[in-house]
Amino acid sequence: MQTDSLIPADDRTRYLVGSIMEEAIASSQLEGAATTREVAKDMLRKKRKPRNASERMIFNNYQTIQYILEQKQQTLTPELLCQIQARMTQGTLENTAHEGRFRLNDEVRVEDFTTGEVVHIPPQQQHLPELLNWYCALANDEIPDQNGTPGSFIHPIVRASILHFLIGFIHPFADGNGRTARAVFYWYLLRKGYWQLEYMSISRIIHKSAAQYARAYLYTEHDGNDLTYFINYQVKTLDLAFTSLQQYIERKVAEKKQLRSFRQFDQLNQRQVAILQELMTDPDAIWTIREVQHRFGVVYDTARTDLMHLENLGLLDKRREGKIKILYLRAENFEEAVAKLKGGR
Repeated sequence: MQTDSLIPADDRTRYLVGSIMEEAIASSQLEGAATTREVAKDMLRKKRKPRNASERMIFNNYQTIQYILEQKQQTLTPELLCQIQARMTQGTLENTAHEGRFRLNDEVRVEDFTTGEVVHIPPQQQHLPELLNWYCALANDEIPDQNGTPGSFIHPIVRASILHFLIGFIHPFADGNGRTARAVFYWYLLRKGYWQLEYMSISRIIHKSAAQYARAYLYTEHDGNDLTYFINYQVKTLDLAFTSLQQYIERKVAEKKQLRSFRQFDQLNQRQVAILQELMTDPDAIWTIREVQHRFGVVYDTARTDLMHLENLGLLDKRREGKIKILYLRAENFEEAVAKLKGGR
């Protein structure tokens, strides 16, 4: 399947950036990040420095997903696992010595987040090297089949689900195992050519069904490690995430049709139309040159020209923040400027 058959080519960059933001926010919220989606997205869009531990978790997650996209053709190694965990947890752990290294003791316990009851005791630390070498072999399709032939076939979604579960089961890190597990799930399916996953937020669906997510682990643990429970949950989650993506694209296509009249303005390009669309639906939206660069994947001069043109048309007002930063806001006479633009079409 070609990307164009699902996602309009001119919107691809914007959808990709948005989905990575959603995944980073939801995955971090699953681990206790206490901030709203709106505040988190504003931080990521404006590339503002994180102001607290929760924002740092989200910022780390966002950066790590981009790193995973770059590493999707690489084989998984214990060192790469440590890199992923280190990037996810940087500056968020009570003990910074736990960043980027496997646990050194057997003090880790997995507890039910509602009751505090210990529900899983991970394998002993002394077994980690052997377990993790085997785990990486599984991720790299190197586990031999019954005839001794490497790379026995397991459906990629099933194998990705197993890899996800096993990080939780082995618990190789003192902290950050959940974020790392979801990152490996993401990495494996991208490696196998499931490009649609780049545009889907799996963790957002998991976050909405956090209790079911926990039970999928528990049922597997309590039924002789029967992975069927966890695999079924993951397949259902993928299906819901894909449906959510389709619905999102349908909504955006409908919005673009409603604003088709803007596209008839010779004075505006597609990026400027998208900016006007947001200004109509969110009058308090604030734009910067850097945000236009980031959202639309253009260079500084192009982003600056886009905003200055909208300012010259009377659609944006400019305001300085500090000595350097320039903010662009919906103009006070925005409606009149739009009417004038239509009249001169």
